[in-house]
Amino acid sequence: MTDSRDFEARHLETLDRDLGRFSNLEIATSYAGRPAVGFGIAFLFVAVAALAAGLFFQQSPNTVIVAVAAAIGAYMALNIGANDVANNMGPAVGARALTMGGAIAIAAVCETAGALLAGGDVVGTIAKGIIDVDSLGSSRTFVWAMLAALLSSAIWVNLATWIGAPVSTTHSVVGGVMGAGIAAAGFGAVSWPTMGAIALSWVVSPLLGGTVAAGVLWFIKARIIYRDDKIAAARVWVPVLTGLMGGAFATYIVMKGLKSVIDVGFGAALFIGLVAGVGIGAIMVPVVRRQARGLENRNKSLKVLFAVPLIVSAGLLSFAHGANDVANAVGPLAAIVQASGSEGVAGTIGIPAWVMVIGAFGISFGLFLFGPRLIRMVGGEITKLNPMRAYCVALSAALTVIAASWLGLPVSSTHIAVGGVFGVGFFREWHTERRMRAARLAVPNPPAVAAEERARRKLVRRSHFLTIVAAWLITVPAAAILSGVLFLIVTTLAG
Repeated sequence: MTDSRDFEARHLETLDRDLGRFSNLEIATSYAGRPAVGFGIAFLFVAVAALAAGLFFQQSPNTVIVAVAAAIGAYMALNIGANDVANNMGPAVGARALTMGGAIAIAAVCETAGALLAGGDVVGTIAKGIIDVDSLGSSRTFVWAMLAALLSSAIWVNLATWIGAPVSTTHSVVGGVMGAGIAAAGFGAVSWPTMGAIALSWVVSPLLGGTVAAGVLWFIKARIIYRDDKIAAARVWVPVLTGLMGGAFATYIVMKGLKSVIDVGFGAALFIGLVAGVGIGAIMVPVVRRQARGLENRNKSLKVLFAVPLIVSAGLLSFAHGANDVANAVGPLAAIVQASGSEGVAGTIGIPAWVMVIGAFGISFGLFLFGPRLIRMVGGEITKLNPMRAYCVALSAALTVIAASWLGLPVSSTHIAVGGVFGVGFFREWHTERRMRAARLAVPNPPAVAAEERARRKLVRRSHFLTIVAAWLITVPAAAILSGVLFLIVTTLAG
């Protein structure tokens, strides 16, 4: 009897181990299968985009070219969603004000709304005046150049996403157009003053974003965090800061995101932002007072008061991004569509509705399928963020774009947002080191700080910093070289 029970126990133990192995195998298979599912959905979207473009141009002799261009445009839109949108949602997710699922849902809705409702802007000159269209000779050469530019920029953004570097998709397109223009008509085809202004933005954008974000964080520390009664200070300043953020975003969206719907000058946009900011600040006074009831007088309690403004700012950033940057990214596709139609090559390019649909839905699919990795990196792997620090990054993005527009400086929203994250991190390093140095001076004969301890106090991961800066510096030349090579290959195959 005992032997029978022992045998049964051993048999059940063996069965449990086997079932455990199968469970682990199923879990591993599901994780391994997720990338395959994502690539499958992405491939299906690209195929549908190509098919839809073919149906729109089925009476044209250039149907195949437009269908191929639409497929590449859809591929580019997927990469925008996977890379660029992380800059808007990363800080909110890293601060745990939003879950990953919530961030993806908000970004998908706001990016799509921004692209479809306010993204029908006109690209004033071919890809922002990077090349002289007349120097390309024929519309056929122009089409091949735009096709090479679109494909090269998409490949570069895809590569940057793979290595975990948030890059500017607009800079990638600019590099692609420049490289194809040089390959087609030589260096004289490129507007070098425009390229010089873009190169200036490599330095200006992150420095402005980082400086503004660090300044806002210093203000929050001085006026709220280091006060004896933090909650009382927060009741005074959080409505003011929220009103400032609301006014900044109102100005930003009116000036940048809605310029295809209503064209207002900088002064009018600033006045609209001022009115909106005062109104939002007044509304937030009773809201913050109600939220502050019963909160303990400690830093952790302050996170509650900054969570909602941070979530709203993430949505507004996504809307503005969808309205402004997506049109630039699908600009080469719109140029190909126009050049392939009866109207030929023109100095200005309108974005057709179906092209904007590809851009809008492509970024949503790209964000959902491939965006979480970069969102986590921007939100939590560069430096540790909480709602106050993430709020500083969001406010910096809006204020910096407004200031740059007023000064006439070209800036990159990607560089501003990531520069803001770096600014917050480096400010925390400097501030922490300063306080510890002051504490050590108050102690006679303080012990020396070991090199390992100094390294541990670094609050910004240097590996990510160096990788991202390197990717920013080589985005335009890398996309340009790749585009030039692709143009030569395409023209050779086309005969």
